[in-house]
Amino acid sequence: MKHSDFAHLHVHTQYSLLDGGCRLTDLMETAHKYKMPAVAMTDHGNMFGAIEFYAKAIDYGLKPIIGAEVYVAPKSRLEKKFDKLKKNCPPPNTSCKKRNRL
Repeated sequence: MKHSDFAHLHVHTQYSLLDGGCRLTDLMETAHKYKMPAVAMTDHGNMFGAIEFYAKAIDYGLKPIIGAEVYVAPKSRLEKKFDKLKKNCPPPNTSCKKRNRL
């Protein structure tokens, strides 16, 4: 079977903590239908579905790519204030015009 030249590399599954949407079976069926060579899982903050994802991808003849979207807190996950890590790094909520002038 000729594969397509495309595979999604940023996919949130039903196991994603913040914005899960794809059920694994539906994801595998769709990727297989469009002849994708691989399928990725990049859930928010966890890897709870990694084993089930891997097994289903193999069953559908797809290469599983397992990842996670995680965030790193320099000091504490409870500290919400912005700390400049670089001298010329403006806060993220600064408008584009101000950011470009710095």
